Amino acid sequence: MNNKIYFPQPVIQPLAPVTKKTDTPSAAPEVKKASFGQVLEKTLGGELKFSQHARQRLQSRNIELGEAELARLENAVGKAREKGARDSLILMDNLALVVSVKNNTVITAVDEQNLKENVFTNIDSAVIV
Repeated sequence: MNNKIYFPQPVIQPLAPVTKKTDTPSAAPEVKKASFGQVLEKTLGGELKFSQHARQRLQSRNIELGEAELARLENAVGKAREKGARDSLILMDNLALVVSVKNNTVITAVDEQNLKENVFTNIDSAVIV
């Protein structure tokens, strides 16, 4: 009697790459993708907005911002964004503005007469321009 145990050798076959059939059209519509630059511009860029509250404050305090002031304000918001700010106090001339950098929105505006003895909360940065 033979006491040896024989195990059959497995047959090893090479794996073939799996290919996807392209004969049938996809049920999902083709989605146009935006470039990174377009997404970045949409997220970060664009025009500075004013909240309803900020517009009311500007109107009630007779504060008018010209193109030069708006350009300085947008530049200040850009600087705050570069530093990673989320909500910033921007001091410009005799005006203080609280801006949501994340939303690119002016939240409120305070003129020189109402600036004294004021406490600004929920800000993480200040920009003086």
